[in-house]
Amino acid sequence: MNTKNYLTPTKKYNSLISTIHSIYRLVNSTYELKDLVSRLAKLISQIFNARYCMILLLDAGNKASILKCLASGKKKLIIDKRQPITNPVERKILKHLSAIRRNDLLAMPMICDDVIGIIVLKRSRGNKPFDRFDQQMLSTLIEQAVIGIKNLQLYEDQQKTVLGSIKSLVTLLDTRVPQEYTHSPYFSRLVTAIGHQMRLDEKQIESLKYASLLHDTGKADIPIEILTKTTKLTAKEYNIIKTHPEKGVQILRPFQILKPVIPIIMHHHEKFDGTGYPSRLKKGQIPLGARVMAVADAFEAMVYGRPYRERMDTHAAVKEIKKKSGKQFDPKVVEAFLKVVKKVKTKNYLKFKAKKLYNTPQ
Repeated sequence: MNTKNYLTPTKKYNSLISTIHSIYRLVNSTYELKDLVSRLAKLISQIFNARYCMILLLDAGNKASILKCLASGKKKLIIDKRQPITNPVERKILKHLSAIRRNDLLAMPMICDDVIGIIVLKRSRGNKPFDRFDQQMLSTLIEQAVIGIKNLQLYEDQQKTVLGSIKSLVTLLDTRVPQEYTHSPYFSRLVTAIGHQMRLDEKQIESLKYASLLHDTGKADIPIEILTKTTKLTAKEYNIIKTHPEKGVQILRPFQILKPVIPIIMHHHEKFDGTGYPSRLKKGQIPLGARVMAVADAFEAMVYGRPYRERMDTHAAVKEIKKKSGKQFDPKVVEAFLKVVKKVKTKNYLKFKAKKLYNTPQ
């Protein structure tokens, strides 16, 4: 009798508690669906001493997989596209909605109200066959896993809705304010690139991305004759322009999911030395995302231009950013920006600027 993987009842109980805790920690520390499925497959493969673990997430009709991950040792394969269900084991599980356990194979449906996926474990020949305890333990782990998977699926659906709303708001802003008086198509990429260079987490990057699209939303409430004025703004006109962060926040505040974006939009015109607006915050008082936005916004304003300000070439704009490090801008953000700006194709800005100048009425 092979006793290599035999566990006493007490050890089995302790093992179950430990593995449940491991799955729980994983589910609650992972925020992207693909990442969660990948890490689950690897962890479950290790827990069950399996040659491989495969997790499939299914479409609404259970006719195809929409995400497949196979973990085998240190190797992982992720297929992020729709594929029909053709494997006999997978089709049998979907037909009967029950587990399959035979010697070196253990496969089960993943159910949360309805079937959301399939998990398949395979052991090498010669290892202890899967037993009833393995099946019970996998069933318990699946209960934990499907909660995390379902939550992230709902979150992704919510994100799609939010992105749709954001696109509608941006479209509305573009119809209210001509594109040549807002931002280039490269602005959002520049902002998020700085965030990545600073090693911000995915949530922070996501907030930066949304803020980069929406930070000028408040300009929709600024008189068009001020926004498109080509001569120097008067003090009164400048004070009106300075209200756009607060106006933007008023427009966006009803979107609960945009709550992390609000501080970035509100304070992206603050200055590191405390002389900015609207709250004259300084240094660490300014939200980090707003400090990132401030550098990218200033660079684009100089290179891409504003109706009332002469445009600069990229080298002059970079020099100006360096000059104002520690005064207008956070030095750490400037450092990250300087690394990013070497990688980005600044020629894109120049081409877009030339196109804009050609299309702008004189």
